[in-house]
Amino acid sequence: MRLLTLRNSLSGALVYAIGDSIAALLTGEFQWSRLIGMLLLGGTLYAIEIPTYFAWLERRFGHHDIHSRIGKALMAQAFFNPLWIARHMALIHCFSGRFAEVQWHLLSVGLASFVRIAPIGFAANYVIQHFIPLRWRFPASAAFSASMAVYYALSVKFFG
Repeated sequence: MRLLTLRNSLSGALVYAIGDSIAALLTGEFQWSRLIGMLLLGGTLYAIEIPTYFAWLERRFGHHDIHSRIGKALMAQAFFNPLWIARHMALIHCFSGRFAEVQWHLLSVGLASFVRIAPIGFAANYVIQHFIPLRWRFPASAAFSASMAVYYALSVKFFG
């Protein structure tokens, strides 16, 4: 398996950038530097680490019994853990030029986000891991992440 494919790079760049841009527009935080940063992040780091992890999950939990299926979905959910979420938010702050906002509190925000979305995230990861072919799991996961970014932005606007 190649580390970075053109399909993963393009889909990661586009989906993460579009989803984050919609969320940024809804919250009044759109910036071109943020859009470019998300294009680069989705098309490189995320396009490498997420498909690689999903391929490992496929090798590790290749069985199709219920325990393997649940284990694979749980491990996919665990990948997008509070630390991953905090890193993602820290990178968004950096792309936006808001370096002073990259602080330890992002870990508690990441934890709160992870816990709130856990049931939906588990269900989405179960579907992605078991009904989407491996070569399309990263774009599907990116689309789910993008929809969650829009959901969070709408929640802030409507419920915040």
